[in-house]
Amino acid sequence: MYVTEITSAQNPRLKGFVRLMEKSRERKETGLFLVEGFREILRCIEGGYTLDSIVFNARGATEEQLTALEKRLGNSDVRYYSLKEELYSRLAYREGTENFIAIAKERKLSLTDILFKKENPFPLILVIESVEKPGNIGALLRTADACNADAVIICDPLTDLYNPNLIRASVGALFNLQVATCESREAIQWLKANGIKIFTAQLQDSQWYYNANMAQPCAIVMGSEADGLSQIWRDAADSRIKIPMLGISDSLNVSVSAAVLCYEAIRQRGL
Repeated sequence: MYVTEITSAQNPRLKGFVRLMEKSRERKETGLFLVEGFREILRCIEGGYTLDSIVFNARGATEEQLTALEKRLGNSDVRYYSLKEELYSRLAYREGTENFIAIAKERKLSLTDILFKKENPFPLILVIESVEKPGNIGALLRTADACNADAVIICDPLTDLYNPNLIRASVGALFNLQVATCESREAIQWLKANGIKIFTAQLQDSQWYYNANMAQPCAIVMGSEADGLSQIWRDAADSRIKIPMLGISDSLNVSVSAAVLCYEAIRQRGL
């Protein structure tokens, strides 16, 4: 393993890493993104992503961790950079990330690339329309992973999939999922062509979620907390469902709502 030391804040390589962290345009132009945290990096590798570089805190990283990463990567061309602690802190968002950040190559998935899982009796798809906050999307991905969903479809996205906050909120779940982005119209056509029933989460003209038959191929469709779902999804719905609100609040966080609905699908399927 050859390690390059970065000791200056003016180092052009370090500046490039900072741009990847801060700017969506930089991520799109280079096809690279940051993965913060030792556990998340391992999940990224296990998910089949290609790493470009590994950056580590010279003061905190251990030989055991570096050796473990080197073994996982095998004979790859990954470059290693050692940063002084004060320089590493410019890239790290949170404490306790075990002193490692990876620069990985993004992976684009289209609807036609999605494969249904053989172990699932019926496909379960989570669809997200125009959810803006990266943290909410990351939490939705955690829910999809926990429920062993076949795929997540992000329609009309308002933030890029490899936003550092999104990756951090997903706790690496992004790397274990099939995630495709597209327009809502494309997603609706694909779902109907594959015989997947569309269940839209909405208040209007809806039934209680536990009365809907989710023991069949289905897509649970969530909109933004501010605006809900667009009319195109409401018109395409095979079933419109809602969650009882028994207190003064009229809604739940979108990731919480998705968890309730996805686990209901699992319950109905006896899994």
